[in-house]
Amino acid sequence: MSYPEPCLLPTEQINALIDSLVEHGWYIGQQVLDPALCQALHQEVTIRAQQQSMSRAGVGRGKEHELREDIRGDAIHWLNRETLAQRRYLDAMRELQQAINVSLYLGLFEYEAHFAHYPAGAFYRRHLDSFRGRANRVVSTVGYLNADWPQDAGGEMVIFDQHDPERELARVTPDAGTFVCFLADRIPHEVLPTHQPRASIAGWFRRNASLGGVVDPAR
Repeated sequence: MSYPEPCLLPTEQINALIDSLVEHGWYIGQQVLDPALCQALHQEVTIRAQQQSMSRAGVGRGKEHELREDIRGDAIHWLNRETLAQRRYLDAMRELQQAINVSLYLGLFEYEAHFAHYPAGAFYRRHLDSFRGRANRVVSTVGYLNADWPQDAGGEMVIFDQHDPERELARVTPDAGTFVCFLADRIPHEVLPTHQPRASIAGWFRRNASLGGVVDPAR
């Protein structure tokens, strides 16, 4: 099966991503995002951080939302297609959403994403992006934007075993072009303290709550 432009991944990588979601619940791909796109997006988030036009990130949703610097220390700005780079990234995510739906029948109908800027010293404690049984976030994505990330700069995302949250499965260095995808309600993860400013795009595919049953991708 082929996927029209602007596709994020070649067909074989999309298939590998979907297979990894089914088998493991998560996927890590290096040099996935276009370098020029990463550069444009990184420039945008850096300017916003310098202008202090981003919002401090909190935890919880709705009435339960609160600022907790002991849990997370990043600042965010929601993508809204206001720049060409944002539109290109979001269009690519739409193509990925269609591919996942064709293969897994997840009923994904919406994608939301924000820039995440971590200043030096910031982190995000271990957490899930959603909770089982809630018809909200189904599949999480992270695209990294920092070029030439130093080996000793910290800021890795740690992925833990969904059946044993104390067991570490992988560490993702936040290099530009790296793309991560995982089941939002099953994969615990955290961001380790970073020693220099770190930029990424965190996103979530959401399920249509009106649908009945869906195929379990982790069968």
